[in-house]
Amino acid sequence: MAKGKNTTVFFCQSCGYESSKWMGQCPGCREWNTFVEETVSKTPSGGAVLRSDRRSAPAPTVLSQVKVGEESRLSTGIGELDRVLGGGIVQGSLTLVGGDPGIGKSTLLLQVCRNLSHQGHNVLYISGEESLAQIKMRADRIGDFSDRMLLLCETNLAEISEVIRSRKPEAVVIDSIQTMYNENVSAAPGSVSQVRESTSSLLQLSKGFGVSVLIVGHVTKEGTVAGPRVLEHMVDAVLYFEGDRHASYRILRGVKNRFGSTNEIGVFEMRERGLTEVQNASEYMLNGRPENASGSVVACTMEGTRPLLVEIQALVCRSNFGIPRRQATGTDFNRMNLLMAVLEKRSGLQLSACDAYVNITGGMKILEPAIDLGMVIAVLSSFRNRVLSTRLAAFGEVGLSGEVRGVSMAKQRVAEAERLGFETCILPWVCAEECRRSAKIEILGVRTVQDVIDRLF
Repeated sequence: MAKGKNTTVFFCQSCGYESSKWMGQCPGCREWNTFVEETVSKTPSGGAVLRSDRRSAPAPTVLSQVKVGEESRLSTGIGELDRVLGGGIVQGSLTLVGGDPGIGKSTLLLQVCRNLSHQGHNVLYISGEESLAQIKMRADRIGDFSDRMLLLCETNLAEISEVIRSRKPEAVVIDSIQTMYNENVSAAPGSVSQVRESTSSLLQLSKGFGVSVLIVGHVTKEGTVAGPRVLEHMVDAVLYFEGDRHASYRILRGVKNRFGSTNEIGVFEMRERGLTEVQNASEYMLNGRPENASGSVVACTMEGTRPLLVEIQALVCRSNFGIPRRQATGTDFNRMNLLMAVLEKRSGLQLSACDAYVNITGGMKILEPAIDLGMVIAVLSSFRNRVLSTRLAAFGEVGLSGEVRGVSMAKQRVAEAERLGFETCILPWVCAEECRRSAKIEILGVRTVQDVIDRLF
């Protein structure tokens, strides 16, 4: 029998493109410096496949004859997770959960397994990083588990596939994909080829047996899932955990979902017995707001269909150096510089000699332009050292001409501010008339940044 020959192959970490030599730019995705070298074993296949040996080609189906029913979902028993997934886990789907180490990925999925097992579903938790005793210790902190919850410590995909075929669970958790390996690929576990082939094998199991598979993926220092970018294209849903692992809050964001919206977020709090969902996210984000302090403003943003109130803090002070220092946390740094340039040009404020720091409290990362007006007011409040009312909320997009432009879903934003007891809401002029009809709080419509200065400062 002919033995396999080891060869050196270069893979693109972004798209999985394969090449026999290293290249600076990937021909597939046009990314630079993404090729990594790996040693793979190729076994002689015995020649080309004859046409007579091939299966008959599948016949195409007319689109109008395809019947579509409502997809069957499994409720995780965690409302915030079901919201992000679009109503629950779709049977036969492949979901990737990524996040920083220690942020709570394994804890959340263990809680999902517990809830599914108590609902009468057969669940299999496969770990390649922890022993059975370690998983048991973490499970004891979460609560009691049903006998339908099975554990397996294995990294060989061939063995895992055999267990799934024999046990036929309804949901499977893989923790983590970087520890799994396929015997047919000679590369080390966690390499580009191993992660790609392992995910492909799990995808076939998921679709072939109707098993819902949830995969834990480690992230790189840039915050993306380690391995080839094609990994995110293969799965049905990609969820990312955000937040500081040393803090109590966690934010679960869906960045891809073939069965629901990709704009929804779930807010969790880490407690002694695991992750607890936060029902009133706006009130949770505003806990601990300072009183009688300048530079603090509440802005309203939309995360999917949910309005969310967040506190924007700004600190503006004279610089002691030739080049002012600017820093933004939780929002786009370039957007902050743009808004400060608009204030200096359109309102005559001398901000070029000032250090400026902007922070979105609560660990949120918000890139929506609707928080522009909140950032502008916070910078003005700190620069003028003027304390604003704690019952004031604002939202609106600011243009380069200093105009305040309208944003979507203005009525829902005002309703959220009214629900939490705010008394005044500053918003674009084009949205003010529509909101006044149903709002019970004071609505201040502004056309430009200068209008904001005239009304508040």
